[in-house]
Amino acid sequence: MIVQKRFIAGAICPRCAQMDRIRAWEQHGVRYRECVSCDFFEQLPIEEETPQELETRVNRIRESQARDTLQTVKILDPKKS
Repeated sequence: MIVQKRFIAGAICPRCAQMDRIRAWEQHGVRYRECVSCDFFEQLPIEEETPQELETRVNRIRESQARDTLQTVKILDPKKS
C-alpha cells in the first residue's frame, strides 16, 4: 500500500524555518512529518483521546451562568395599588 504524503499549507519547519516545506503522513498508528529542504524528521504516536479544550473567556462558565438562570416573574398592575 502506497502512503500519500501531503504538504501542510503554511507550516514552518522548526529546523530551517522554511515555509511550505513540511509534508505529513500516517502509517501503522504513527504520524510522521518531514521537511523536504533540510533533514528534519519527526514521528508522533496518534492519540485516540482528544486533548482537553483550553479554558477561554468564550467557553468559561461564569458564576452567574452556573446558577439557575430561570426565574419566575410577577407582573404588577399599577392600577390596583
